[in-house]
Amino acid sequence: MQRYFINEPFVNQKRIEITGDDYHHIVRVMRMKMGDEILIVTNDGKVATASIEQVTDVSVEASVTSWEEESKELPVQIVIASGLPKGDKLEWIIQKGTELGASEFVPFIAGRSIVKWEEKKAVKKLERWNKIAKEAAEQSHRQILPSVHAPLSFKELIQLGEQCERKIVAYEEVAKYGEQSNFAEALNKTEPGNKVLLVFGPEGGMTEKEANELHAHGFILCGLGPRILRTETAPLYALAAISYHFELMR
Repeated sequence: MQRYFINEPFVNQKRIEITGDDYHHIVRVMRMKMGDEILIVTNDGKVATASIEQVTDVSVEASVTSWEEESKELPVQIVIASGLPKGDKLEWIIQKGTELGASEFVPFIAGRSIVKWEEKKAVKKLERWNKIAKEAAEQSHRQILPSVHAPLSFKELIQLGEQCERKIVAYEEVAKYGEQSNFAEALNKTEPGNKVLLVFGPEGGMTEKEANELHAHGFILCGLGPRILRTETAPLYALAAISYHFELMR
């Protein structure tokens, strides 16, 4: 059943009106008609099965028939902070990271970032990133639509960490020396509902100065196993490990 996110909560509503891109997808792409069922996700994470009752030239009206009870979200909020990578690697991280349960994506300007952030292209870039997250959330039956932010400065990244119960840096230099316990220990200390910030460097990794500064502000430096992972692979490895720890092991 096709899933659509709407930017409003349900307050004892029985009917919902769908417009814009989702209207186009329902009518022009999926060619749905009256009586067809869809899933509607509100901005507070509630999911309803709804039956299409009316299709006009500009909107679809649907009525709620039932509510989804089971939670499909990770019990912890995961924020993926990626040193701005080149090419379409960030798009890959957003798409696959959404499928794996991340709640936010925060690119940041790292010392070894090759790509330069152009403000004149910022609006279109953000629109594309958020569209990728939305489509991936619909495909993977998420109940929350992840948010994608404009790139932060390194100083702003440190400030973001102040809002999180856990802040972890995947640092390949400690991995090279066999560090294997910090990530697991951090997860063991993390409780349901906590917000966890995971930081990954761009191509070439974090600089020693960046790693030391993050560590000085309470970030945990950790390895992700004995192999050195690419900038677009490491976040997915970490998310899979978190899912295993908090979902499959319970």
